[in-house]
Amino acid sequence: MEKSLEERISELEKNQFIQKNVLSFEEASKFLNLSKSYLYKLTSGGQIPHYKPQGKILYFDKDELENWLRQNPVRSKQEVQEMAASFIAFSKRKNLK
Repeated sequence: MEKSLEERISELEKNQFIQKNVLSFEEASKFLNLSKSYLYKLTSGGQIPHYKPQGKILYFDKDELENWLRQNPVRSKQEVQEMAASFIAFSKRKNLK
């Protein structure tokens, strides 16, 4: 089954971020899947890296946005258990000295 023209255009719009390093405000909103109002709130609060070259228009570095998305990872149960076991083993060695 052939895709409709609208579906093909939508796919192209989604993939446009692959080629770009610097994103406009609207592109960043789509890239992050955030509403424009929430993205503006993050920028005005200094919670997300952004640039204002002439003091008005907001731009975003795609790599910085990807790093921002990856902050505060949620660890799996196995990772938490491994970290706890490592901490306990290290604490025991430290107390023996």
